[in-house]
Amino acid sequence: MLKTSPRPKGAIILAGSHGAIALARSLAKQGLDVWFVTNFTPLPRFSNAVHHWAEWPGAENPGAIEALEALVREHSLENYLLVPAADADVKLVAQEHARLSAMLQVALPDWAQLQWACDKALTYQRATELGIAVPRIYTIGDDPAAIAATMQFPVVLKPTMRITLNRFTRAKAWRADNAAQFLELYAEALQLQGKEHIVVQEYIPGGGENQYSYAGLWWKGSPRASFAARRSRQFPLEFSYTSTFVETVEQPDVIAKGEAFLTSIRHHGVCEIEFKRDPRSGDLKLLDVNPRPWSWFGLAQAAGVDFGAMLTTLSAGEMIAATAATPGIGWMFLLRDVVVAVQLLGLGKLRLGDYLHSVGRTRTFATFSLRDPKPGLVELPLTALRLLKRRIRPSQASAPTPGTVTSSISE
Repeated sequence: MLKTSPRPKGAIILAGSHGAIALARSLAKQGLDVWFVTNFTPLPRFSNAVHHWAEWPGAENPGAIEALEALVREHSLENYLLVPAADADVKLVAQEHARLSAMLQVALPDWAQLQWACDKALTYQRATELGIAVPRIYTIGDDPAAIAATMQFPVVLKPTMRITLNRFTRAKAWRADNAAQFLELYAEALQLQGKEHIVVQEYIPGGGENQYSYAGLWWKGSPRASFAARRSRQFPLEFSYTSTFVETVEQPDVIAKGEAFLTSIRHHGVCEIEFKRDPRSGDLKLLDVNPRPWSWFGLAQAAGVDFGAMLTTLSAGEMIAATAATPGIGWMFLLRDVVVAVQLLGLGKLRLGDYLHSVGRTRTFATFSLRDPKPGLVELPLTALRLLKRRIRPSQASAPTPGTVTSSISE
């Protein structure tokens, strides 16, 4: 096979959490030297698959690119794969695509293409142009009360992008059941985000049985591997902060609509697109696009579609064999899925036998792995510590100096 570029010696995963761990495990299995660079959660650095980790000032810092370039030069990481695994980092890398591509293999398109996937307002506009159904969107002008009087409740408020961390972006969505509640929530969102970063849309009823995702790996505008999944359970129950049980399924319309959208933006790299089938009409409606490793990214390898291995092969200019995901393979975020299952059992929306059956179909977990146990062991105390710090005060004491990176080698 003809090679058009040298095989990368390693990879830099920029931020992220559970999806970053899964990607690191996959890339390390290919013999790559894996770096994890973060300014937020340190969880992935405890993985045996992460050979080096570094703290940096974060994607929103004015010296972010210079800090990343300095890291590459200092440790001779030229030609490494660069995979951003969090929203802010995705935006930064896409916006600085040309500059970063001069020294790294960037697994993303540039911002001119990627903005259609990252900005929810643009995403819905492009989907509508392609004939893909989306939730009904309410345009909020200068008089929110007047618009509220015309709404069909409940409605959902969402941030167009999750770049900064605040109460609104952490929740991912707020539900308003009447005009008074909407006006109160909208006023708070407006203060936190600004008008141009808020989307107000219809609420689509239904639970996990109606929640589907397209998962794919694209290379220079063409799909190389993909599969569909059902996001059967999530936490919290109504608006997902994270999925807790996901399984591979056969859903041709999910694949078709996902590929139609990504073809239109000539995507490059991994991507997950969330859909929900509206039980009132049967329409499959596009909700979100995540052009980065997502929380249940590890399901791909467990189902026989190893996106990390494929990224390595494609980066070396080699072809990959056509691969189909095995249906009925499950991924579980065990700590939170137990909580969700208890809630659903109490509400009469889940039978114990069905839950046990889903556990039996699970082949991979968010953090737990017998071959790589540390992330699963430290996740609970790390989460508790982060929540405690958030409640007490936003600590800046341990933050790296702007424009610098501190690094270490994991044991």
